[in-house]
Amino acid sequence: MLMKTLKHKLLIFFLPLAGFAYGQDINFSQFYELPLLRNPALAGIFQGDVRVTSAFRSQWQSVTVPYRTLALGVEYKKPMKRSNDFITIGLQLTNDIAGDSRLSRSQVFPVLNYHKSLDTEKDTYLSAGIMGGPVMQRFDPSKLSFDDQFVNGSYSASNPTKQVFSNTGFTYWDAAAGINFSSTVGDNIRYYFGVGLFHFTKPKVAFQEKYDIVLNPKWVVNAGLSVPAGDLGKVIVYGDYFMQGGSRQAQGGLLYSRDLAQTDEANKMAFSIGAFYRWNDALMPVVKLDYHQFGIGFTYDVNISKLKTASQFRGAYELTLSYKAFRNSPNTSADMVRCPAFY
Repeated sequence: MLMKTLKHKLLIFFLPLAGFAYGQDINFSQFYELPLLRNPALAGIFQGDVRVTSAFRSQWQSVTVPYRTLALGVEYKKPMKRSNDFITIGLQLTNDIAGDSRLSRSQVFPVLNYHKSLDTEKDTYLSAGIMGGPVMQRFDPSKLSFDDQFVNGSYSASNPTKQVFSNTGFTYWDAAAGINFSSTVGDNIRYYFGVGLFHFTKPKVAFQEKYDIVLNPKWVVNAGLSVPAGDLGKVIVYGDYFMQGGSRQAQGGLLYSRDLAQTDEANKMAFSIGAFYRWNDALMPVVKLDYHQFGIGFTYDVNISKLKTASQFRGAYELTLSYKAFRNSPNTSADMVRCPAFY
């Protein structure tokens, strides 16, 4: 039994290490709420001047020590003088803690996005964005167990081990860039299509310098569509496709959003329900409530991967909180005729 526990703990430790080596980026089921993690060119594609979104995710608590992920994204949009162009500046913060070893990764990524108006008659924009910054990785070797800590068939954490870690943390620099096209059909149908490239600097991600482990570049294709459904409702579709090394992944789904009262966008009250699917991994039902400038969303991952027997179909729960508003200032996009936006 002790050996089984030991092997389990070692597996939980080395799986996240392998994940970092092969570029398992942070991903949320409510990925549409954290656009900077999808593509830096999606920064500012919303109705308003400022948006703040936070997310909390807890995963695999039915299998092992939960993997917990936190994120905070801030976007500030400013119109350019004498044109319909816009500029968005922002900041994306994330922190991820995995397994018994407390393997953690923290990112601090400023972002800059420029929106170029392509049509004087309707909301058509080409956006180009870039972001980058430091990534800090750490783990705690005192939380691990090793086979040479078994003495006469008995295990004790106080027993010495020959496993020595000369480096339990390091920092590397990472960057991403992307472009995005957004436009409208008629007065109420909105859509966008974007392409992003992450890790184009190919940073080294090994804890030991002797291991030449490089993070492969990752291509991402993004899309979104908002279509009216009656006087008070609309259907919103989101999708992503990832390509990194020899790996491929897709995720997407839709929300049906219904206004609870006929108010303007700045004082929106709406309830949304829908579902998303991550290929060969999870089905994620979602509910969301928008109340004036605030929004709260909840999803639960129904695990359908090869781990479903051990997890009993339980994957992760996720909560997002957001704030979106116009500034009470002359330099605001509220009075502009055209503005890059997506609901």
